[in-house]
Parts: sequence; structure tokens; C-alpha cells
Amino acid sequence: MKPLYSTIDFEKSKSTDKLPLKCYHCENIFYKYKKYIKFELKKQLGEVKFCSKQCSKDYYKKTQSIFCSNCNVEFDKKLSEITKSKSGNHFCSQSCSATFNNKNKTHGNRRSKLEIWLEEQLTIIYPNLQIDFNKKEIIGSELDIYFPSLNLAIELNGIFHYEPIYGVDKLNKVQENDKSKTKICHDLKIDLCIIDVSQQKYVKPSTSQKYLDIIINIINERNQLFC
Repeated sequence: MKPLYSTIDFEKSKSTDKLPLKCYHCENIFYKYKKYIKFELKKQLGEVKFCSKQCSKDYYKKTQSIFCSNCNVEFDKKLSEITKSKSGNHFCSQSCSATFNNKNKTHGNRRSKLEIWLEEQLTIIYPNLQIDFNKKEIIGSELDIYFPSLNLAIELNGIFHYEPIYGVDKLNKVQENDKSKTKICHDLKIDLCIIDVSQQKYVKPSTSQKYLDIIINIINERNQLFC
């Protein structure tokens, strides 16, 4: 109970007098008869907590209002999901989650299985060739694969670059970022090759080999130019 009256006020008041209380949920001030308050206090753990049934329902429901770590919009989330979050970050949508993690990820975070497999294969095939994976330093935005000695960059564009999986606004942002990368690479005289991998549903060596072959052909053609 959050009484807004003193003990003296309570003792001096009549049973038919209304006394001020503060709602546990909405924190608005409301009034209850002294006799009702006394009745509740006599119960085991009884107390007047809420100004209405709705406030009582909202207070005890198994969700909690929190703010999105990306866009700061307030939303309700299950308490069980809140407690499971190890990072302490919470998101109102998958789009906000992806945006936040892309902004704050470090090398190796949130990389696709295809990218990881290609890195393993390219490192074996070209042990003497410097290859940078998922670095942002080159153009100020992440490049999936970059070959400094060849002035060559490769982007692996999945379904999110072509279809509004997380909404039109998200797709527009992704495509604007793609255009920006292309322009920056052009200005820096880096050849940017885009490989559409949106048709790959299951990542395994047999379905990934064709993308590796494409990259190998691009590298070999580039090597010939530099010879």
C-alpha cells in the first residue's frame, strides 16, 4: 500500500471518511473509505494497491513495458523473454534487432554460414593472398570480402537486399546502403562485384560451391590483369 496520509490522519478519521492512496500501477492518487482500508489491512497480505480493476490486471499481467534499444519506442515484452536476454538489449521488431546488431557488431558477429564457409575455403585456396573479411575500415562500411592487392571487393547479397522481409522501409535502407557502397568503391577505384545468393535456402558445401567457383573465376581473371 502507498498511503498518502499519516498515522495521525488515519486515527482521527471516521470510518466513512475517504483517505488518499497512490496506485501501484499508474501512480495516480485515488481515495478509499477508511473502513475499506481497515478491512483490507485485516486480511493476510491484504492492502489497497490499485485505483481500478484495469490497473490491477495490467500490473499482474506477465508482460512489462520497456524501451527498444534501437529506436527507443516503448513496447510490451514477456517477462520470461526479458529475463532471458543476456545482453540486456530489447527490440520492438526483428528489423530493429538487425539494425542495432549491424551497427554494433564486431568481426565475426552475425555472419552467415555461407560467409564463414567461403572464408575457410578461400583461405585454403589462396594462402599467400591477403583477404579481409567483413571489415569496415576500407570504405567506412562493411565489405564482405576484400582483396587489397587486387583492388577487388565482393558482396554476397541475400534475400534481404531484394525483398521487403522486414518491411519496405528496411529494404529501402538496405538498398540505399548498397548504392552508397558502390559509389564509394568507385571513387576509391575498387572494383565491387555483387553476387546474388538470395536463392540459397540451405547452406551446405554442395549448395555453396557455385558461389565459391564464381569468386575463384573473378580472382583468376583479376590476377591475369595484374600479371
